[in-house]
Amino acid sequence: MEKLIQLIWDFRGMDALKTAEHQEIHLKEYIQIEKLDIKTTGFQAINDVHAITYIVVTAEQMRQLRDVLKPHRGVYWEDKK
Repeated sequence: MEKLIQLIWDFRGMDALKTAEHQEIHLKEYIQIEKLDIKTTGFQAINDVHAITYIVVTAEQMRQLRDVLKPHRGVYWEDKK
């Protein structure tokens, strides 16, 4: 099975969670416009002043999307089902 990579955007401050939630909307729009085969996106509160938005991509997709979308960081994805 191909390794999956979680591309992550970090948001900090009192509105971090709201900003992360809004960023996910834009990611979903981008996926739809570009007709990408990406199923997993999300946002998560880390604490009161730190939240993240993420998208899970294949290693093959990672380089192109990294260069276009400019995430803050990336980690290998382990499905948390």
